[in-house]
Amino acid sequence: MRLSEPKMVGGGRKSAPKSLLVAIVVLLIAGGFASAQSLYKYRGPDGEWIYSDRPPDDDTVVEVRQLQGSHKNGAEVSVKHEFVGRTVELVAYNQSYAPIELVVTFKSIRGLEFPHPDEDLSWVVPPRTDLTLVALDLLETEDAPFLEYQYKYLAGDPGTRHRPQQAYRAPFAIATDHPVTQAYPEVATHVTIDSFYAIDIAMPIGTDIMAARGGVVFDVAASNFRGGLDPARDGPAANVVRILHDDGTYAIYAHLNTNSIRVRPGDRVQRGQYIADSGNTGFSSGPHLHFAVVRNAGMAIESVPVTFTGQNSANITPASGMALTAY
Repeated sequence: MRLSEPKMVGGGRKSAPKSLLVAIVVLLIAGGFASAQSLYKYRGPDGEWIYSDRPPDDDTVVEVRQLQGSHKNGAEVSVKHEFVGRTVELVAYNQSYAPIELVVTFKSIRGLEFPHPDEDLSWVVPPRTDLTLVALDLLETEDAPFLEYQYKYLAGDPGTRHRPQQAYRAPFAIATDHPVTQAYPEVATHVTIDSFYAIDIAMPIGTDIMAARGGVVFDVAASNFRGGLDPARDGPAANVVRILHDDGTYAIYAHLNTNSIRVRPGDRVQRGQYIADSGNTGFSSGPHLHFAVVRNAGMAIESVPVTFTGQNSANITPASGMALTAY
């Protein structure tokens, strides 16, 4: 969920035409660039070059480089205000390729009509769309118009229901198999609503990752390098692809290898299309793919159960310890 800092419109006592008394505070939405990451380059015992996110345990000579993390799409959704005649309009701008649910909270209003108390101040803004949210009329008072508001948003339409037309394709090359290390209900780290039904699949770094279902790419983080076991430090450093499905759910492919992603926001991908290489970035104890299908359950991300296509088109429910084969 992305949350803005409060924004303000207005000024002090009336000393000029109200249409001119506008003060705009431009604030960035939470997100932006991930913090820089350290890359350690040094020689191994056989003279080979080693590149790692951790320094060696001994006094080997090390070259340290600072790598900038991936840009997250934090600036793709904004709410702005403008005067139209004697009305202040709040307009949402959704530049992403996914619908978003958006909620506005008014912190302070003076010299302007209040929204109706029964009005639901939440909206679904379609992808690549501008939407007028509210229009507040100026009041005939001595106070100059003043408005302070805040908004939050989340990808996805809360009316979405998971309705796949067929079981998902295992997200790797046909006729290969990889062990499932974590799947519902036997979970170790998938203990929140957004990850209950996520699946961890162990595989070597550099394994081809294929789209399990067709859809539109709407979020990519590609150049993160770090991995580790500190959720706060390492969690935001995962390379990720998010693909929106036609039923409004979306798939998450996480821990991908640095600079291996072959799709970008706006691309429509087909089931089985190569999208990236597996890796070990982010909050991860070893090389694997984290795969989940989720929906917006009303300003909260909820994972949903999935089945994969098995031999003779059978539906396979993933389970911890099983070898999952792609058909």
